[in-house]
Amino acid sequence: MATPITAALVQELRARTGAGMMDCKKALTAAEGNLDAAAEAMRKSGQIQAEKKSGRIAAEGLILIKSNAERSIILEVNCETDFVARDENFKQFAETVTQLALDKHIGSVEALLTASLPTTGETVEKTRQDLIAKIGENIQIRRLAFVEAKAGSVIGFYVHTGRLGTIVQLQGGNEQLAKDLALHIIANSPLVVSADDVSSAVIEKEREIFTAQAQASGKPQAVIDKMIAGRIDKFLNEVTLLGQLFIKDETVNVKTLLDRSQAKVVGFVRFAVGEGIEKPKEDFAEAVMAQVKAS
Repeated sequence: MATPITAALVQELRARTGAGMMDCKKALTAAEGNLDAAAEAMRKSGQIQAEKKSGRIAAEGLILIKSNAERSIILEVNCETDFVARDENFKQFAETVTQLALDKHIGSVEALLTASLPTTGETVEKTRQDLIAKIGENIQIRRLAFVEAKAGSVIGFYVHTGRLGTIVQLQGGNEQLAKDLALHIIANSPLVVSADDVSSAVIEKEREIFTAQAQASGKPQAVIDKMIAGRIDKFLNEVTLLGQLFIKDETVNVKTLLDRSQAKVVGFVRFAVGEGIEKPKEDFAEAVMAQVKAS
């Protein structure tokens, strides 16, 4: 015998699934008022929706950093729009999976997706699919990285507006210096720590470009050689942390700052939301015309 579809029953299914009122009513009607059957059907439907949405570009989202005595983790979770990036359900999912990865020391996205959440017992992947069904956007855990604490090391980290994050590790120095360098790395985007970390192939490529530019000037070779050497030095200072002028005091570079504190940069990790993801370019006028034609 079918159970009457009451407002209270619809509300209970909505609380369990997070879906809209009309979707809940339709599911309950199809399940003849059986709450568990309706919830299961909606979960299955949500999984199908998640699979359909998995191919859509997700280049917005959040960068999160968490830390304990043994290590720090930086993790990126993506969605399709900045609106969803501010959604409390999305933010809670991102916080929960980051904490799980830190607590269990889960070193890859693949392993994290198969891990179970202690609060619900559901896997991260199942929870992700349910969230896609609820929010209606593609959601992806894109990448993560750990920085392991070392004896005598100091960790500094900073997250800017949830879109940029960095962890820097020093040997020597103090927490304030580490935090200042984290802020510097966020602002100045160094690629590596020092010139020794820049590959010879990259330097030679830059040298080719600078040589072609300098030779076009028509100046004597001795002058051209000095121009090229100067441009290579400038390039290395721009892309290396140690070569950059310190953001809080541009009278010194980072190397000088560290030398004053007898500190050394062990390494750093910097994530920016969506970096390296090619976003689709949509012509607004064409999009409006497509909608008009479709209607």
